Parts: sequence; C-alpha cells; structure tokens
Amino acid sequence: MPLPEVGQPAPDFTLPAADGSTVTLSELRGTWVVVYFYPKASTPGCTTQACSIRDHRAEYARRHARVVGVSPDPVDKVARFVEKESLDFTLLADEDHAVCEAWGTWVEKSMYGRTYWGASRTTVIVDPEGVVAEVFPKISPKDHDAKVLKALDRLREV
Repeated sequence: MPLPEVGQPAPDFTLPAADGSTVTLSELRGTWVVVYFYPKASTPGCTTQACSIRDHRAEYARRHARVVGVSPDPVDKVARFVEKESLDFTLLADEDHAVCEAWGTWVEKSMYGRTYWGASRTTVIVDPEGVVAEVFPKISPKDHDAKVLKALDRLREV
C-alpha cells in the first residue's frame, strides 16, 4: 500500500499500547494526532526521536496535538522502551505489522547488502476530523519535531 495522501481519511486502527490499554485512532477525533512510525524500539535513531518528542511534549500539548508512536515491536519491548526512556506519550505495538502495511510504511529495506522488511520512519499528521493533513516520509529523527511542530502551526492557522 502507498502512504496515505493529504486530504484522504486516515486509515483507522486499534493497537495495544505499552501501558496495557488499546488505542483506536478514530476515537481520538476532535484533536490533532501525530502518528509516527519508527523501525525498532531502543535503537539509536528511534531513541533520539522518541526522547526528542518527550522533550517537546509541552509544545505538542500547546498545539492540542496528541503523539502516537507505532512500531512492529511486541508490546513488552515497547513497554521496556517507554520505561527506560521515561516516555510520557503513547507508543503502540503493531507486532504483525498490519497497520504499517495499511499505512504504507512496511517497506523493503537494505543494509550491508542484506534486504529485509521493516517499518519506515514516517510521520503523518491527522486533523481533528480524521483526515490526513500532512505526510513526512523518511523523516530524520534529529529534525522531526521542528518540522512537525512547524507544520502543526501552519495547519492550525488554516
């Protein structure tokens, strides 16, 4: 599947969260939702990105945006990641990668001459009506928050 397109309804999902609850995207309507897909908990890039989101949490809150991270890791690994890094936002486990596939973020990758399938680092902003407002394919962990927060400011002005 291709990535969702701006102006299209965001594909709905229900996934288990690190805290033992379940989260359904459509139940978050009424607020801006930043859905970010990351390849693997506790790896350097994913830790940089998650800790930056944690450190910018107040800025997301001021923009009335909820951040939801999705990875193909099992729930217990996601929970350990949340605890180890003191993450105070929602991380979800997409262990069978069905949501990654539906959102077009389950892709073939290559490293050191080996090919494999995994989640691409992609962020999607979903507006309060559940419509895709912005898509950031292959976003860098280092400038993720600056780009997403700037986009939220622009989108909320419209």
